[in-house]
Amino acid sequence: MTKITLSLEPRKILGKKVKTLRKQGIIPANIFGNKIKSTAVQVKSTVFRPIYTQAGETQIVYVQVEGEKTDRPVLLTNISYDPMTGDILHLDLHQVNLKEKVTANIPIEIIGESAAVKDLQATLITSLDEIEVEALPTDLPDHFTVDVSALKNLGDLIKVSDLNIDRSKIEVKIDPETIIITVAGQQKEEVVTAPIVETEVIGEAKPETGIKPEEPKKEETSKTPTKEK
Repeated sequence: MTKITLSLEPRKILGKKVKTLRKQGIIPANIFGNKIKSTAVQVKSTVFRPIYTQAGETQIVYVQVEGEKTDRPVLLTNISYDPMTGDILHLDLHQVNLKEKVTANIPIEIIGESAAVKDLQATLITSLDEIEVEALPTDLPDHFTVDVSALKNLGDLIKVSDLNIDRSKIEVKIDPETIIITVAGQQKEEVVTAPIVETEVIGEAKPETGIKPEEPKKEETSKTPTKEK
């Protein structure tokens, strides 16, 4: 495996003043670890990003701090991003002892094509995207591969116990019966029909005009005077 290295500079700017570093494209960071004094460092974003792409959070990176004679093996952790710009705001570098086991979350990579999806128009439901393990830092894998080409029928699934893991070096920290991915049929959309309300029409509806209809005039009856006898 290729040794991944990263050069860092000591950081003198602390607290809220680190905003000035970010404006210059510099990421504030800290090195920490068991029985290790926390060290404030910094690195240019253009230098760090390709290293992070290569190492992720599971591969050992050997950092060389300016002024120090030996490099430090670290894992890149707790990376904070600006939700608007995507810029890295801060990161931690966990210095590890290569002879002591560490706990890490290993991502799952799905490969292949499921016959159930292709032939049965089924849906793959992913229930797990990373697995917590414990191992020596140098034994941590980049990722776990899940090949879905074996999923051919509805209800087929892949569990943690199905993964090809060297369990003599890597201890899985979750239940091996945990389902990673399963095949499900597509659910039919339920069509909701609005109920038909029948109304009884009494009489003839007339538009409202705001003018009351004129009442019919009563016919006047003429009276003939009676002659006196």
